[in-house]
Amino acid sequence: MLSALEAGVKGGKWFRLIDKVYASRTLAASWRQVHARAGAGGVDRQTVEQFAAQAEQHLQHLHEVLRTDTYVPQAVRRCWIEKVGSVEKRPLGIPTIKDRVVQGALRLVLEPIFEREFHPRSYGFRPGRGCKDALREVQRLLNEGSPYVVDADLKSYFDTIPHPELMADVKRHVAEGRVLKLLEAYLTQGVMDGLAQWTPEAGTPQGAVISPLLANLYLHPVDQAVAAAGYEAVRYADDLVILCRSAEEAQRALELLRKLITARKLTLHPEKTRIVDARQRGGFDFLGYHFERGMRWPRKKSLRKFKEAVRRRTRRTSGRSLAMVIVGLNPVLRGWFQYFKHSHWTTFRPLDAWIRMRLRSLLRQHSGRTGRGRGADHQRWPNSFFREQDLYGLVEAHRLASRSP
Repeated sequence: MLSALEAGVKGGKWFRLIDKVYASRTLAASWRQVHARAGAGGVDRQTVEQFAAQAEQHLQHLHEVLRTDTYVPQAVRRCWIEKVGSVEKRPLGIPTIKDRVVQGALRLVLEPIFEREFHPRSYGFRPGRGCKDALREVQRLLNEGSPYVVDADLKSYFDTIPHPELMADVKRHVAEGRVLKLLEAYLTQGVMDGLAQWTPEAGTPQGAVISPLLANLYLHPVDQAVAAAGYEAVRYADDLVILCRSAEEAQRALELLRKLITARKLTLHPEKTRIVDARQRGGFDFLGYHFERGMRWPRKKSLRKFKEAVRRRTRRTSGRSLAMVIVGLNPVLRGWFQYFKHSHWTTFRPLDAWIRMRLRSLLRQHSGRTGRGRGADHQRWPNSFFREQDLYGLVEAHRLASRSP
């Protein structure tokens, strides 16, 4: 894509982009990504499966309305996602399948342009980068003697990005009028929440395909300024930590960050933004892990989310056999371990015991007993019994992972 775009750049700004957006190859590539992610339908209630049944016709239609400049995005359907361990809910905007395809095509064209500029310490929603890369960098900086951490929390970041300033950032790179018009149309898409509908005055909707790219672009000047001042920052989307060698350095870094965030018309959460010494009790959370005293383990919210996923698959009233329960449970255990396998070894034994307790309770139900699996149930169904049933064991997985090179 970048080589195809090179002919349309003059003076650092990119022209002639809309034809790349509506190109059949670009729309088809975007549709494959939308199809793979699946997800719910938007306000028109069209599902991914329904779009797929006539994908060729839908893509041709999108090609034509984009080419003729008659494409108009539909409203975003608002839904609310529960936050684990909180009474609050997170707003999620769900575009229609057609709008997701067009947004994806737009991202495929713009991402190579912005990626040329993005800072290497930005890891969120970028090709070839991910959470594990950011976590490795944090661990490296801690190991090399930067224990004072500015643990920054951006208050409602995605919902408060100011549109004029964001579009000004885009225009520093892109001079294609029709692409700018498309982006502005997405930023001002109507939002439908039940019967209510309104037009947002700020923010980029969480759930929109293009949102992560725009969110990274808007924090790019902050990444640059923090690095230029000599501070070691690691950012994943709106999760940001700055690791320093002294408390005084951390205080200076926080003061700079506060100025930069205010200049961007954003807000640092006054209660959640703090300086911590990672060598002391308390530590800090980052991307699901808790870092403290040279160790790391899953943060409390990560454990609650994991246990809730296990509970859903081990309900005593499910009526499923133990074998079927384990078949459904193992992928959850395996996936969770792959992310949290670098936790301190004491993390895994109590979780294994708790999971087996859930399964013993289920077996009691099958045998006409009530209550939780405990006491004599440990002899009736010992740990070896669950190994024979091919239950994925976290302790054993950690032992094997520790041995591998």
